[in-house]
Amino acid sequence: MPTDLVLLTYEGPIATVTLNNPAKRGALSLAAMRQLTEAFDEVGARPEVHAVILASIGKVFSSGHNLAEMAGDDRAVHETFFGASAELMLAIRRIRQPVIARVHADTAAAGCQLVAGCDLAVAAEHVRFSIAGLRIGMFPTLPAVPLSRTVGHKMAMRMLLTGDALTAEQALQHGLVSHVVPADVINEATQHVAAQIAQYSSAVVGQGKHAFYAQAELGTEEAYRYAVGAVCDNVLLPDGQEGIAAFLEKRAPRWVNR
Repeated sequence: MPTDLVLLTYEGPIATVTLNNPAKRGALSLAAMRQLTEAFDEVGARPEVHAVILASIGKVFSSGHNLAEMAGDDRAVHETFFGASAELMLAIRRIRQPVIARVHADTAAAGCQLVAGCDLAVAAEHVRFSIAGLRIGMFPTLPAVPLSRTVGHKMAMRMLLTGDALTAEQALQHGLVSHVVPADVINEATQHVAAQIAQYSSAVVGQGKHAFYAQAELGTEEAYRYAVGAVCDNVLLPDGQEGIAAFLEKRAPRWVNR
């Protein structure tokens, strides 16, 4: 599904969704957000795809929402624009494949929202993450949703209220990213993470991704009760049975969904 703003490529069981808007510093325009959502929906419908990389082209990973489209006092226009942003984040969450952000350059505002909303994120060691919405009279309410669920309330509020930038190492320490690597190996490192995931049963991984986020929204007791049902569903999958049998028989598993 290649378009002007989004590129979609496949390499074996790994898909790469690339934001192609370098002239606008990776800005998330309404068109870009809709095309990204369409790309994730397309990937999610492909059972042969086991992992997804989210990448960007240019000197900035993403500078955030396109401010030119946020001017004016028409509430309906703003609801459409920010609704598309929320829908993009939900698309990343709802597809069964884990999504790995490949953050090769600095990212800001809704770009941080995008990174925080991915399941994993690999960042180059020089990258900085910042959210300075208050400088333009905007509290970053949409970025607050994934940030509060990844870096915790205090660090999220620090980023949202002060505009302080986090280094890649700080982002790693606080859970905004999962890996930090030298810039010259970020492509290979991200591909390696995706390949690690792709070697496993896609049915098990997909069910596990859904269960992880579902239990995270529950209280502790309810989460454990939910987890009991989820793990039983997992064990009863063909690949759940195959994995246990392979371990007991001391052989490599032969996944049905690979």
